[in-house]
Amino acid sequence: MKRRVFINGIGTVTTQGVWRPDFFSEAREIDQAITTADQPSYKGLASPAAIRRMSRGMKMGMYAAQQALGETAVTVPDAIITGTGLGCSEDSDKFLRSMWENDEQFLTPTSFIQSTHNTVAAQIALQLSCKGYNVTHVNGASSFESALLDTLLLLTSGEHKNVLLGGIDEIAEQTYAFLQAAGYIKASGLRETVKNSLSPGVNYAEGAQFFSMGVDQTETSYGEVVDVALQNELDIPEAGSFLQDFLTTNDIQPTAIDAVILGYNGDENDDLFYNALQQELPLTTPLYYKHLSGQFDSCSAFGLAAAAFILKYQTIPPVLYWNEKNPAKTTWKNILIYNHYRGKDHTLVLVRTC
Repeated sequence: MKRRVFINGIGTVTTQGVWRPDFFSEAREIDQAITTADQPSYKGLASPAAIRRMSRGMKMGMYAAQQALGETAVTVPDAIITGTGLGCSEDSDKFLRSMWENDEQFLTPTSFIQSTHNTVAAQIALQLSCKGYNVTHVNGASSFESALLDTLLLLTSGEHKNVLLGGIDEIAEQTYAFLQAAGYIKASGLRETVKNSLSPGVNYAEGAQFFSMGVDQTETSYGEVVDVALQNELDIPEAGSFLQDFLTTNDIQPTAIDAVILGYNGDENDDLFYNALQQELPLTTPLYYKHLSGQFDSCSAFGLAAAAFILKYQTIPPVLYWNEKNPAKTTWKNILIYNHYRGKDHTLVLVRTC
Protein backbone atom coordinates (compact mmCIF):
# COMPACT_ATOMS: atom_id res chain seq x y z
CA MET A 1 0.00 0.00 0.00
CA LYS A 2 1.29 3.42 -0.96
CA ARG A 3 2.34 5.58 1.96
CA ARG A 4 0.40 8.78 2.53
CA VAL A 5 2.24 12.09 2.88
CA PHE A 6 0.96 14.79 5.23
CA ILE A 7 1.64 18.49 5.72
CA ASN A 8 2.28 18.65 9.47
CA GLY A 9 3.70 22.14 9.86
CA ILE A 10 3.97 25.41 7.92
CA GLY A 11 6.27 28.42 8.18
CA THR A 12 6.37 31.49 5.95
CA VAL A 13 7.96 34.87 5.47
CA THR A 14 6.05 36.69 2.73
CA THR A 15 4.61 40.03 1.70
CA GLN A 16 1.81 39.18 4.15
CA GLY A 17 4.20 38.55 7.03
CA VAL A 18 4.76 35.26 8.82
CA TRP A 19 2.42 32.29 9.17
CA ARG A 20 -0.30 32.81 11.80
CA PRO A 21 -4.01 31.98 12.37
CA ASP A 22 -5.19 35.35 10.97
CA PHE A 23 -2.75 35.23 8.04
CA PHE A 24 -5.44 35.58 5.36
CA SER A 25 -7.90 37.75 7.27
CA GLU A 26 -5.21 40.44 7.56
CA ALA A 27 -3.87 40.00 4.01
CA ARG A 28 -3.54 43.01 1.73
CA GLU A 29 -3.57 42.95 -2.05
CA ILE A 30 -0.32 43.76 -3.87
CA ASP A 31 -0.52 46.64 -6.35
CA GLN A 32 3.13 47.55 -6.93
CA ALA A 33 5.64 46.32 -9.51
CA ILE A 34 8.07 45.04 -6.87
CA THR A 35 7.11 44.27 -3.27
CA THR A 36 9.52 43.06 -0.60
CA ALA A 37 8.55 40.59 2.11
CA ASP A 38 7.35 41.84 5.48
CA GLN A 39 10.42 40.92 7.51
CA PRO A 40 10.01 39.60 11.07
CA SER A 41 12.49 40.08 13.88
CA TYR A 42 15.36 37.66 13.38
CA LYS A 43 16.61 37.99 16.94
CA GLY A 44 17.51 34.57 18.25
CA LEU A 45 17.78 33.02 14.80
CA ALA A 46 21.58 33.22 14.93
CA SER A 47 24.23 35.47 16.44
CA PRO A 48 23.85 39.18 15.61
CA ALA A 49 27.12 39.09 13.64
CA ALA A 50 25.93 36.11 11.59
CA ILE A 51 22.56 37.69 10.90
CA ARG A 52 24.23 40.85 9.57
CA ARG A 53 26.16 38.76 7.04
CA MET A 54 23.11 36.84 5.84
CA SER A 55 21.18 37.80 2.74
CA ARG A 56 17.45 38.42 2.99
CA GLY A 57 16.68 35.08 1.35
CA MET A 58 18.80 33.15 3.82
CA LYS A 59 17.18 34.82 6.81
CA MET A 60 13.68 34.30 5.43
CA GLY A 61 14.39 30.63 4.72
CA MET A 62 15.88 29.88 8.10
CA TYR A 63 13.03 31.63 9.90
CA ALA A 64 10.32 29.84 7.89
CA ALA A 65 12.03 26.47 8.37
CA GLN A 66 12.23 27.03 12.11
CA GLN A 67 8.55 28.01 12.23
CA ALA A 68 7.44 24.95 10.22
CA LEU A 69 9.33 22.56 12.49
CA GLY A 70 8.05 24.44 15.54
CA GLU A 71 4.49 23.37 14.70
CA THR A 72 5.49 19.72 14.90
CA ALA A 73 7.32 17.41 17.26
CA VAL A 74 10.16 17.07 14.72
CA THR A 75 13.37 18.79 15.77
CA VAL A 76 15.72 17.33 13.15
CA PRO A 77 14.16 16.16 9.86
CA ASP A 78 15.48 13.13 8.00
CA ALA A 79 16.04 15.24 4.88
CA ILE A 80 15.91 18.85 3.65
CA ILE A 81 14.63 19.55 0.14
CA THR A 82 14.20 23.04 -1.29
CA GLY A 83 13.25 24.68 -4.56
CA THR A 84 14.37 28.07 -5.83
CA GLY A 85 14.39 29.81 -9.17
CA LEU A 86 17.16 32.37 -8.70
CA GLY A 87 18.73 31.31 -5.40
CA CYS A 88 20.51 33.92 -3.32
CA SER A 89 20.50 36.45 -6.15
CA GLU A 90 21.28 39.36 -3.85
CA ASP A 91 24.72 37.92 -3.08
CA SER A 92 25.19 37.09 -6.76
CA ASP A 93 24.58 40.74 -7.58
CA LYS A 94 27.05 41.82 -4.92
CA PHE A 95 29.78 39.54 -6.20
CA LEU A 96 29.32 40.51 -9.85
CA ARG A 97 29.23 44.20 -8.96
CA SER A 98 32.42 43.77 -6.91
CA MET A 99 34.12 42.07 -9.88
CA TRP A 100 33.19 44.98 -12.13
CA GLU A 101 34.15 47.75 -9.71
CA ASN A 102 37.47 46.15 -8.68
CA ASP A 103 38.50 45.02 -12.15
CA GLU A 104 38.30 41.37 -11.01
CA GLN A 105 40.98 41.90 -8.34
CA PHE A 106 41.07 41.82 -4.52
CA LEU A 107 37.70 40.11 -4.27
CA THR A 108 36.33 38.70 -1.03
CA PRO A 109 34.80 35.25 -1.47
CA THR A 110 31.91 35.65 0.99
CA SER A 111 29.30 36.86 -1.50
CA PHE A 112 30.31 34.18 -4.01
CA ILE A 113 30.09 31.41 -1.41
CA GLN A 114 26.66 32.60 -0.28
CA SER A 115 25.35 33.12 -3.80
CA THR A 116 24.96 29.42 -4.65
CA HIS A 117 21.39 28.15 -4.96
CA ASN A 118 21.75 25.54 -2.21
CA THR A 119 23.03 28.01 0.39
CA VAL A 120 19.73 28.22 2.31
CA ALA A 121 19.26 24.45 2.57
CA ALA A 122 22.88 24.05 3.62
CA GLN A 123 22.66 26.71 6.33
CA ILE A 124 19.48 25.16 7.71
CA ALA A 125 21.20 21.76 7.82
CA LEU A 126 24.15 23.27 9.69
CA GLN A 127 21.85 24.98 12.16
CA LEU A 128 19.85 21.79 12.82
CA SER A 129 22.84 19.42 12.62
CA CYS A 130 20.92 17.54 9.95
CA LYS A 131 23.31 15.21 8.10
CA GLY A 132 20.73 13.54 5.88
CA TYR A 133 19.65 13.96 2.26
CA ASN A 134 19.96 17.62 1.26
CA VAL A 135 18.99 18.72 -2.27
CA THR A 136 17.97 22.03 -3.89
CA HIS A 137 15.97 21.93 -7.12
CA VAL A 138 16.44 24.81 -9.58
CA ASN A 139 13.92 24.49 -12.37
CA GLY A 140 12.36 27.88 -13.12
CA ALA A 141 8.74 28.32 -12.10
CA SER A 142 8.41 24.62 -11.29
CA SER A 143 11.33 24.58 -8.85
CA PHE A 144 9.10 24.13 -5.82
CA GLU A 145 6.99 21.41 -7.44
CA SER A 146 10.22 19.60 -8.40
CA ALA A 147 11.21 19.68 -4.73
CA LEU A 148 7.71 18.53 -3.76
CA LEU A 149 7.92 15.59 -6.19
CA ASP A 150 11.30 14.62 -4.74
CA THR A 151 9.76 14.79 -1.26
CA LEU A 152 6.87 12.52 -2.23
CA LEU A 153 9.24 9.98 -3.79
CA LEU A 154 11.49 10.00 -0.75
CA LEU A 155 8.68 9.56 1.77
CA THR A 156 6.61 7.02 -0.16
CA SER A 157 9.71 4.87 -0.78
CA GLY A 158 9.92 4.20 2.95
CA GLU A 159 13.46 5.54 3.31
CA HIS A 160 12.48 8.54 5.43
CA LYS A 161 9.65 9.56 7.76
CA ASN A 162 10.05 13.34 7.86
CA VAL A 163 11.21 15.88 5.30
CA LEU A 164 11.61 19.64 5.59
CA LEU A 165 10.38 21.04 2.27
CA GLY A 166 10.79 24.66 1.23
CA GLY A 167 10.61 27.23 -1.56
CA ILE A 168 12.66 30.44 -1.39
CA ASP A 169 13.30 33.37 -3.69
CA GLU A 170 14.47 36.88 -2.88
CA ILE A 171 14.47 40.25 -4.58
CA ALA A 172 17.81 41.45 -5.91
CA GLU A 173 17.91 45.02 -7.19
CA GLN A 174 20.07 44.46 -10.27
CA THR A 175 18.49 41.15 -11.32
CA TYR A 176 14.99 42.55 -11.02
CA ALA A 177 16.01 45.66 -12.96
CA PHE A 178 16.97 43.37 -15.85
CA LEU A 179 13.65 41.51 -15.60
CA GLN A 180 11.81 44.82 -15.57
CA ALA A 181 13.72 46.05 -18.62
CA ALA A 182 12.75 42.83 -20.42
CA GLY A 183 9.08 43.50 -19.69
CA TYR A 184 8.62 40.59 -17.26
CA ILE A 185 7.89 43.00 -14.40
CA LYS A 186 5.49 45.93 -14.62
CA ALA A 187 6.89 49.44 -14.86
CA SER A 188 7.65 51.20 -11.60
CA GLY A 189 4.98 53.63 -10.49
CA LEU A 190 2.03 51.62 -11.79
CA ARG A 191 -0.62 50.67 -9.24
CA GLU A 192 -2.26 47.63 -10.78
CA THR A 193 -3.59 44.50 -9.12
CA VAL A 194 -3.98 41.06 -10.67
CA LYS A 195 -7.61 41.71 -11.57
CA ASN A 196 -7.30 45.28 -12.85
CA SER A 197 -4.04 44.77 -14.77
CA LEU A 198 -3.89 46.70 -18.04
CA SER A 199 -0.15 46.64 -18.78
CA PRO A 200 2.30 43.87 -19.68
CA GLY A 201 4.30 42.11 -17.01
CA VAL A 202 3.46 41.07 -13.47
CA ASN A 203 3.85 42.31 -9.92
CA TYR A 204 6.96 40.59 -8.57
CA ALA A 205 7.76 39.82 -4.95
CA GLU A 206 9.75 37.45 -2.77
CA GLY A 207 9.13 34.94 -0.01
CA ALA A 208 10.02 31.75 1.81
CA GLN A 209 7.53 28.96 2.50
CA PHE A 210 8.49 25.80 4.39
CA PHE A 211 6.53 22.66 5.18
CA SER A 212 7.22 19.88 7.64
CA MET A 213 6.19 16.81 5.66
CA GLY A 214 5.73 13.36 7.17
CA VAL A 215 4.24 9.91 6.63
CA ASP A 216 2.43 10.00 9.98
CA GLN A 217 -0.74 12.00 10.54
CA THR A 218 -0.48 14.13 13.68
CA GLU A 219 -2.63 16.56 15.64
CA THR A 220 -1.06 19.42 13.69
CA SER A 221 -1.66 17.93 10.22
CA TYR A 222 -3.17 20.29 7.64
CA GLY A 223 -3.85 17.82 4.87
CA GLU A 224 -2.44 15.17 2.58
CA VAL A 225 -0.47 15.77 -0.62
CA VAL A 226 -1.75 13.15 -3.05
CA ASP A 227 0.23 13.76 -6.23
CA VAL A 228 2.11 16.29 -8.35
CA ALA A 229 2.58 16.48 -12.12
CA LEU A 230 4.96 18.62 -14.19
CA GLN A 231 4.92 19.51 -17.88
CA ASN A 232 7.50 21.83 -19.39
CA GLU A 233 5.49 23.17 -22.34
CA LEU A 234 1.81 23.22 -23.29
CA ASP A 235 -0.36 25.00 -25.80
CA ILE A 236 -3.54 26.51 -24.38
CA PRO A 237 -5.82 23.82 -25.94
CA GLU A 238 -3.65 21.14 -24.28
CA ALA A 239 -4.37 22.38 -20.75
CA GLY A 240 -7.55 20.31 -20.66
CA SER A 241 -5.82 17.04 -21.60
CA PHE A 242 -3.03 17.76 -19.08
CA LEU A 243 -5.72 18.03 -16.39
CA GLN A 244 -7.69 14.98 -17.53
CA ASP A 245 -4.58 12.77 -17.63
CA PHE A 246 -3.70 13.86 -14.11
CA LEU A 247 -7.19 13.16 -12.76
CA THR A 248 -7.31 9.77 -14.49
CA THR A 249 -3.95 8.81 -13.00
CA ASN A 250 -5.30 9.58 -9.54
CA ASP A 251 -8.69 7.94 -10.20
CA ILE A 252 -10.68 11.05 -9.38
CA GLN A 253 -13.57 12.64 -11.26
CA PRO A 254 -13.59 16.38 -12.13
CA THR A 255 -16.78 16.78 -10.05
CA ALA A 256 -14.87 15.57 -6.98
CA ILE A 257 -12.54 18.60 -7.09
CA ASP A 258 -14.05 21.07 -4.61
CA ALA A 259 -11.75 24.01 -5.37
CA VAL A 260 -9.00 24.85 -7.84
CA ILE A 261 -6.30 27.34 -6.87
CA LEU A 262 -5.12 29.09 -10.02
CA GLY A 263 -1.96 31.13 -10.50
CA TYR A 264 -3.60 34.20 -12.08
CA ASN A 265 -0.90 36.90 -12.14
CA GLY A 266 -2.31 39.75 -14.24
CA ASP A 267 -0.37 38.94 -17.40
CA GLU A 268 -2.91 38.47 -20.18
CA ASN A 269 -1.04 35.67 -21.94
CA ASP A 270 -0.44 33.72 -18.75
CA ASP A 271 -4.03 34.06 -17.59
CA LEU A 272 -5.36 32.49 -20.79
CA PHE A 273 -4.09 29.11 -19.57
CA TYR A 274 -5.90 29.52 -16.26
CA ASN A 275 -9.11 30.44 -18.05
CA ALA A 276 -8.81 27.31 -20.18
CA LEU A 277 -8.29 25.01 -17.22
CA GLN A 278 -11.07 26.67 -15.24
CA GLN A 279 -13.48 25.89 -18.09
CA GLU A 280 -12.66 22.19 -17.65
CA LEU A 281 -13.93 22.39 -14.06
CA PRO A 282 -17.22 24.35 -14.32
CA LEU A 283 -18.56 23.02 -10.99
CA THR A 284 -15.34 23.71 -9.09
CA THR A 285 -14.80 26.84 -6.97
CA PRO A 286 -11.98 28.95 -8.51
CA LEU A 287 -9.49 30.61 -6.15
CA TYR A 288 -6.29 32.62 -6.65
CA TYR A 289 -3.34 33.76 -4.55
CA LYS A 290 -0.72 35.76 -6.48
CA HIS A 291 -2.55 39.00 -5.67
CA LEU A 292 -1.28 38.30 -2.14
CA SER A 293 2.08 36.59 -2.76
CA GLY A 294 3.24 38.33 -5.93
CA GLN A 295 4.96 36.44 -8.76
CA PHE A 296 8.30 34.72 -8.18
CA ASP A 297 9.67 31.35 -9.19
CA SER A 298 8.73 29.46 -6.02
CA CYS A 299 5.51 31.36 -5.26
CA SER A 300 3.41 28.23 -5.90
CA ALA A 301 4.48 27.18 -2.40
CA PHE A 302 2.23 30.03 -1.20
CA GLY A 303 -0.62 28.35 -3.09
CA LEU A 304 0.07 25.07 -1.29
CA ALA A 305 -0.01 26.88 2.06
CA ALA A 306 -3.39 28.39 1.11
CA ALA A 307 -4.76 24.96 0.21
CA ALA A 308 -3.48 23.51 3.48
CA PHE A 309 -5.16 26.31 5.43
CA ILE A 310 -8.51 25.64 3.74
CA LEU A 311 -8.33 21.90 4.37
CA LYS A 312 -7.40 22.23 8.02
CA TYR A 313 -9.92 24.90 8.99
CA GLN A 314 -12.59 23.93 6.42
CA THR A 315 -13.16 27.51 5.39
CA ILE A 316 -12.06 29.66 2.47
CA PRO A 317 -10.91 33.17 3.39
CA PRO A 318 -12.93 35.65 1.25
CA VAL A 319 -9.72 37.23 -0.06
CA LEU A 320 -8.93 34.02 -2.00
CA TYR A 321 -12.12 33.84 -4.08
CA TRP A 322 -11.65 34.55 -7.78
CA ASN A 323 -15.35 35.25 -8.29
CA GLU A 324 -17.42 37.51 -6.07
CA LYS A 325 -20.16 34.90 -5.68
CA ASN A 326 -19.15 32.48 -2.93
CA PRO A 327 -20.48 28.90 -3.05
CA ALA A 328 -22.70 27.42 -0.36
CA LYS A 329 -20.32 24.50 0.26
CA THR A 330 -19.50 23.65 3.86
CA THR A 331 -16.89 20.93 3.35
CA TRP A 332 -13.68 20.97 1.35
CA LYS A 333 -12.04 17.63 0.59
CA ASN A 334 -10.07 17.79 -2.67
CA ILE A 335 -8.20 20.90 -3.81
CA LEU A 336 -6.23 21.20 -7.04
CA ILE A 337 -3.42 23.73 -7.56
CA TYR A 338 -2.42 24.77 -11.10
CA ASN A 339 0.54 26.98 -11.88
CA HIS A 340 2.73 28.00 -14.81
CA TYR A 341 4.71 31.05 -15.86
CA ARG A 342 5.04 32.51 -19.35
CA GLY A 343 3.52 29.40 -20.91
CA LYS A 344 6.11 27.03 -19.45
CA ASP A 345 6.67 24.91 -16.34
CA HIS A 346 3.06 23.78 -15.93
CA THR A 347 2.31 21.97 -12.67
CA LEU A 348 -0.66 20.34 -10.97
CA VAL A 349 -0.79 19.46 -7.28
CA LEU A 350 -3.64 17.55 -5.64
CA VAL A 351 -4.17 17.93 -1.89
CA ARG A 352 -6.82 16.30 0.27
CA THR A 353 -8.19 16.39 3.79
CA CYS A 354 -6.59 13.97 6.24
